[in-house]
Amino acid sequence: MFIDEVRIYVKAGDGGNGCLAFRREKFVPRGGPSGGDGGRGGDVIFVASPHRNTLLHFRFNPEHKAQRGRHGEGSNRTGREGESIEVETPVGTVMYDDATGELLHDFTTPGEKFVVAKGGRGGRGNARFATSTHQAPTEHEDGKPGDELKLRLELKLLADVGLVGFPNAGNSTLISRISAARPKIADYPFTTLEPNLGVVSADGDRTFVVADIPGLIEGAHEGHGLGIQFLKHIERTRLLAHLVDVSEATGRDPVHDFEIVMSELASFSEDLAAKPMIVVATKIDAAQDEKRIKAIERVAKKRKLPFYKISSVTGQGIDALKRAMAEAVLAPENPDAVEAQE
Repeated sequence: MFIDEVRIYVKAGDGGNGCLAFRREKFVPRGGPSGGDGGRGGDVIFVASPHRNTLLHFRFNPEHKAQRGRHGEGSNRTGREGESIEVETPVGTVMYDDATGELLHDFTTPGEKFVVAKGGRGGRGNARFATSTHQAPTEHEDGKPGDELKLRLELKLLADVGLVGFPNAGNSTLISRISAARPKIADYPFTTLEPNLGVVSADGDRTFVVADIPGLIEGAHEGHGLGIQFLKHIERTRLLAHLVDVSEATGRDPVHDFEIVMSELASFSEDLAAKPMIVVATKIDAAQDEKRIKAIERVAKKRKLPFYKISSVTGQGIDALKRAMAEAVLAPENPDAVEAQE
């Protein structure tokens, strides 16, 4: 099950109370105050883990609490500090304060740590209040409470290339051809119900990651279909591959499909629509009318976007498309790498 948004509660440990005590040992006249300080509460620390790929574990454990500090004791003994806890979250998690909507942290690097809730300070014992004129203080402090808050976690997949298009445009078949990913493939819309990631080997030992998200339909940015749930997963990608089914089986106009998806991307995020893009005509083995392919090619040329024709079934054009993707995402110092493939 792919879970990409959860709400959880975190609570750091409270500080221990300071102690009120006086020395009463034999042969120690006027021993004076000896109350120790309370220990500090533990922190709640989130760690970006490459071994997690969904937020599912938070559904079963929505509360995370660190240990409180122990109270101070007599003979000037300081209470033990509470143990901090480390909570694993997938790389790509974005953390928000659920009450205010404030962005707290964005985990983009494996091993990255963030203290989301700090433990409370321990209270001072009465020994701390002793002075030359106040030698038997009875003042002592309670420990400070640890931070507590409700969090909203969103997972945005970290991929280099995002595959977008209408349902059943061939995204899943393509990712199965160019990587080891094995998504569900069937001849009906919305076969893909959750994002799939595939690692693609380029020339030599270079690799890049491709994300296949569920197909988009008109009104996806308003919640129609499945698009709004997963469009955020391609916000981090460097390149979009816009797949357009040019076969006659759909009964739709491929140019119209292209314009609808572009409109949905722009409505969701202007930055998303402005990303570098490759236009890919799919299922050309089943396209009997060459005019349908030419029409989408003219649209791509008008927008100054690279255009490729592929058939994931026969393998036609797959290698050229892989090279174009690799050139675009593995050469970040050359922002015009995609355009150079036109």
